[in-house]
Amino acid sequence: MIEVQHIYKSFDNKLVLEDVNAVFQAGKVNLVIGQSGSGKTVLMKLLLGLMKPDKGRIIFNGRDFTSLPEKEQKIIRQEIGTLFQGGALFDSMTVEENVMFPLNFFTNMSHKEKLERVNFCLKRVNLDNSNHLYPAELSGGMKKRVAIARAIVLNPKYLLCDEPNSGLDPVTSNVIDKLLLELTHEFDMTTIVNTHDMNSVLEIGENILFIYQGKSWWTGSSSEILKADNPELRSFIFATKLTKSLKHDHI
Repeated sequence: MIEVQHIYKSFDNKLVLEDVNAVFQAGKVNLVIGQSGSGKTVLMKLLLGLMKPDKGRIIFNGRDFTSLPEKEQKIIRQEIGTLFQGGALFDSMTVEENVMFPLNFFTNMSHKEKLERVNFCLKRVNLDNSNHLYPAELSGGMKKRVAIARAIVLNPKYLLCDEPNSGLDPVTSNVIDKLLLELTHEFDMTTIVNTHDMNSVLEIGENILFIYQGKSWWTGSSSEILKADNPELRSFIFATKLTKSLKHDHI
């Protein structure tokens, strides 16, 4: 579980996050939604420790990350798996080398142990026997699955994902969503996903935070979001023709 308590963050005297509060639950897919510029990416960077909040606390399973010394912050960072928007695979490395990279960096495992772990993760994302392919030889969906395998290779407690469906067709997006949901439940991870994809919201949104103008504006689940009596949220989720078609059923 990750708790965000009264977080503030500003840049050049412009307040980007204002008194943001949230509880991201373990064993569930926690989504963060909101318009572009609402502060979602800044919140993700704060959770990753890439930035420090001006005020407030970020607590990982009872540990106040914001007040810990650097050595203890590093321990928490090693418990975090990250799925970047574009996958961020190394073009010059094979699939096997990409997934093994965190093991080389953070562990003292033997090559045999690392290879076993890599193969387990590749099999779990349905990419058996793809070890020696290069990113240029993969489809967009395959690249995302390799990136997911790399993100879980260290068996993280927390999985942070930035727009995992960006650039993918609807069918492939659905595959990635289901995979993230399965892995979250299987490994009891605290998964946090920044997304604009309303299909993801409705399919895997077990715990949803809506950020509006830098503030935590609404929280709930996918079963509650279409019925929510919140003007700003309704304006956001019913912004497309597809979601407008659902609106009449949930007025």
